[in-house]
Amino acid sequence: MSLDFDSARISNPYLTSEHEEWRSQIRRFIDREIMPFAAEWDEAGKIPDELWPKAGEVGILGLGYAEEYGGIKEGIDVWYHNILNEELARSSVGGVGATLCIHGIGLPPVANFASDEVKQMVMPGVLSGTKRISLGITEPGGGSDVANLQTTARREGDYYIVNGSKTFITGAMNANWTSTAVRTGGEGPGGVSMLLIPMDAEGVSRTQLHRKQGWWCSDTATIYFDNVKVPVGNLIGKENQGFQVIMNNFNAERMALCVGMEASARVCLEDAVSWAKDRKTFGKRLADHQVIRHKIAEMKQRINACQAYINHCSREIAEGKPNPGDIAMLKVQCSQTMEFCAREASQILGGASYLRDNRIERIYREVRVNAIGGGSEEIMRDLASRQYGL
Repeated sequence: MSLDFDSARISNPYLTSEHEEWRSQIRRFIDREIMPFAAEWDEAGKIPDELWPKAGEVGILGLGYAEEYGGIKEGIDVWYHNILNEELARSSVGGVGATLCIHGIGLPPVANFASDEVKQMVMPGVLSGTKRISLGITEPGGGSDVANLQTTARREGDYYIVNGSKTFITGAMNANWTSTAVRTGGEGPGGVSMLLIPMDAEGVSRTQLHRKQGWWCSDTATIYFDNVKVPVGNLIGKENQGFQVIMNNFNAERMALCVGMEASARVCLEDAVSWAKDRKTFGKRLADHQVIRHKIAEMKQRINACQAYINHCSREIAEGKPNPGDIAMLKVQCSQTMEFCAREASQILGGASYLRDNRIERIYREVRVNAIGGGSEEIMRDLASRQYGL
């Protein structure tokens, strides 16, 4: 058996012929519209605007959202989302999927908690790719400690007056709206609300963050709110109950990251095996050296463990009983596996892995954003320990 991207996937009894047809459809799109250009986009630091409507046409943006707003919901389960995130990872340019699908964390608060009027205003455009939305949680003074965020929203008649800032916000430079966590009450989670803030509102400004370690083609920004007037109707959920809206989002975000990290590890394995079979040292193939064979075997071992854990957590999600503790530990498992496989693949490729326009090089420098984003390894371990009653 070879160890390419597909054959390195362990069997999954939960996938149907419909799931595999979705994979084929998405792979054709990615091979045509993304793979030939992804490295160039990464170097340029920007994804072309026309990619969003194209992705909307094939169902990428509407996956899992109600048909009345232009989505595809009937029969869609977690496995469809997993397949999409797997396939996007094949390019090894994480900034493409992170920005193209940032609505995956920016839109659910609207879809699940906003008024019908707000849904109708926002969702059709986002799902068709003509409008964009981001998620504003992290602040300059804190990331994972969501309960203590400092951006304020003071009620004045029919408006909230918003002051503060958000940072490391993916997709923010080109977003039309940002689902934003604000403080409307006292200290702690009980004073947090969610507001949909139009990015063209007076008092909103944005600064793009350059010189990032990875995700170069993903536009990442700091957003500033200076006495921004937001209609009360843009409240997402109930006032001072936004913490639950935020928490509701995390499982899906972390699962997407997990699947992408496992798939990235598999890309590392594929390229390492291909190189080891072709490269000759000391009169024989690199793959014929025991030390190299052991590296490849351990990469596959760790990838198998991630896949099995992903299948377990996904099955629980499909059954309507997600386990946040397990999802947190899965994220740690996948980030460590991605890092290990990127390192070992780099060792196998040697100097070639140090050159740009190389899938291993790109994945290696994108390890940290995956290990930190959506909840760092340390926060994930602590969350899991609390979930397990320690």
